[in-house]
Amino acid sequence: MAPHSSHSIRAFDATSYDDTYYKDALGKTGPALKESLHRIISTTQTGKLTYDEVWDALKDTDQDPANSANVILLYSGRSASKNANGGGPDDWNREHVWAKSHGDFGTDTGPGTDLHHLRPANVSVNSARGDKDFDKGGTEVPEAPGNFTDDDSFEPRDAVKGDVARMILYMAVRYDGGDGFPDLEPNDKVGNGTEPHIGKLSVLKQWSKQDPPDAFEKHRNQVIFDKYQHNRNPFIDHPEWVDEIW
Repeated sequence: MAPHSSHSIRAFDATSYDDTYYKDALGKTGPALKESLHRIISTTQTGKLTYDEVWDALKDTDQDPANSANVILLYSGRSASKNANGGGPDDWNREHVWAKSHGDFGTDTGPGTDLHHLRPANVSVNSARGDKDFDKGGTEVPEAPGNFTDDDSFEPRDAVKGDVARMILYMAVRYDGGDGFPDLEPNDKVGNGTEPHIGKLSVLKQWSKQDPPDAFEKHRNQVIFDKYQHNRNPFIDHPEWVDEIW
């Protein structure tokens, strides 16, 4: 087992990238900011993974800071063995936070393998989420207390509500109809089906404010930037940009 000190979560100052990575976006608002961020995060994404490579990457990006043999599961918050990945009900698998059916982009290299919205999740909890939009309410998910679901929506636990919102909004900025992939955009409804939309935007905006980026989320962004895709989720570095664009 590798010492977890080599992967410990350190304090991170997002503004350290303002003079370099984000310099072309500073001072912009609205559509101009969105377009500038799209250009930045798409042109710097020089690392693109296959769906198979995502397994090992998640074991790194989502490593439990208290136990280097484990990952933290997104919805349950449980620490699970890195080796318990697979298809069994008690295993963990690769959750597409922007459900891949919303835009029908599958698991080809591109949005289907973008680490900025892929997280380890318990198989049965992932199944309960399915491809539902995000909204408040429903009945509690038995294997993941604090998460709620009904026929057409899923509400994640409070500690990751902002993570979910910022992952969705990253996807909307990164994938704008170029690259041969659909133009992903959030909207303010549920039941979006195979349309390239996920809601509810008004709720996601609330969640981003309610649950600001924590050390785990910031560290994850840094690992993806340093070792895998070499691009960043701008809403983790600058949460205020959510309201500047939407």
